[in-house]
Amino acid sequence: MAIDTILYGASGHCKVIIDILECAQIAVRTIVDDHPKTATILGRQVVHSSQINIQQSDDLILSIGNNKVRKMLSAQLKANYIKAIHPNAIISKHSSIDVGTVVMAGAIVNPDVTIGKHCIINTAAVIEHDCIIEDFVHISPNSSLAGGVQVGEGAQVGIGAKVIQGIKIGKWSVIGAGTVIISDVPDYSVVVGNPGRIIKKIHNE
Repeated sequence: MAIDTILYGASGHCKVIIDILECAQIAVRTIVDDHPKTATILGRQVVHSSQINIQQSDDLILSIGNNKVRKMLSAQLKANYIKAIHPNAIISKHSSIDVGTVVMAGAIVNPDVTIGKHCIINTAAVIEHDCIIEDFVHISPNSSLAGGVQVGEGAQVGIGAKVIQGIKIGKWSVIGAGTVIISDVPDYSVVVGNPGRIIKKIHNE
């Protein structure tokens, strides 16, 4: 079990992860950022990435909200990525959560859910039974996925969005705040409204 963790990314998202780690009695050793805008966060020192040599044995969480940046850094930084799960989250013992993922307070993860690497399951999000959440996904606060939903790599489900059962959301898609999804979403799509409609496509990397 991690006892001393490095956070990479000095942002508001970092503050929430610090709070989770405090609740789990895990110390934050250092906060690292490529372009620091502040010297401290919640009393912890922020250092420039050039000042620290991250080792493969270092416990690390990417405390960055941007899904693409998390993917990029996870490929560059060789470390011991750990999970951070708030004690007030409800996590089924029959679910699976991979390394680097953060689960915020009030989130619910029900049985036979599979969550990939470096995901964000944000405050009070609900992920019902048999959902599959691929790597680098962000499920935003108060959003709800019904049973059997699949969310592709790097997708973001916006605040308060609702997804009915059995839906597939394509990779690197963005579901707008409050959107109601009742049909499958293709890869690289931006979807808004009730019912959700595609308003544009995102250029494929």
